[in-house]
Order: sequence, then structure tokens, then C-alpha cells
Amino acid sequence: MKNIKFIFAALLICAFVCGAAFAQDYGFGGGFQDDGSAQVVVTPVKQALKMRDDSIVILRGNIVRRIGDDKYLFRDATGEIVVEIDDEDWGGVTAGPKDTLELSGEIDRDFNKVKVDVYLVKKVSGAAPAKQGFVE
Repeated sequence: MKNIKFIFAALLICAFVCGAAFAQDYGFGGGFQDDGSAQVVVTPVKQALKMRDDSIVILRGNIVRRIGDDKYLFRDATGEIVVEIDDEDWGGVTAGPKDTLELSGEIDRDFNKVKVDVYLVKKVSGAAPAKQGFVE
């Protein structure tokens, strides 16, 4: 009977340790905590329209309106661009035309169309101004 209790206790400890490792490896644990000192490099829409296919961009501005299932018209001070945001990429963010958003994604360039496939949406409120520019 003592052996069964010992084996059960050992299995319980193993399950706890393995579960903690699983949680860290698959996004359930903690992560890097930004102290707010780093500035995000935001790509102006005017510049994004000229960038190569698959270039990574961060846009900051407003979604003006919905123009399709997952397609929206996005505007900043330099212009407008179509962005595509799948339902799962909203990450629980709810936004309207007056909300300032930060969209991370990549340029998707076709023959005569340019859009941004967004993979992360963040609502920005009272944040420090981001550094304007891009690196290609």
C-alpha cells in the first residue's frame, strides 16, 4: 500500500512539473515585460504602399470602414490602405472609427493592388508618439 501511495505521489509531481513546462512552451506562462521605454517604428501608409511584398509593417491610425468580410479601409495622416484582419487576429479588441489602432502585419502585393495582412491588432490610447519611418 505504501508503494502505491509513493507511485501516486511521484506521478502527481511529474504531472505538475510537465504541466508547468507545457504551459511555458505553449504561451500559457509569463513573458517579457516591456518597461515602456522602447519605441515602436511605425510605417506611414504612404510608405507602406511602396514597399515590397511580404515586408513587415506596423501601422498606426484608424479603421474608417468595413469594405468586405475581413477587409477594412485604414487611414493615417499620410493616406489610406486596405487591411485584411481575420476574426481570430482581432484578439478581443473592439474598435470604432474614432479609436486609434496599431496594426502589425505584412504587405500583400498583387498585380495592381496593395493590402496589409494583419496578424495583430492593438488599441492605442494616450501612448507616446511612435517613431515614424521604416527599415527595408
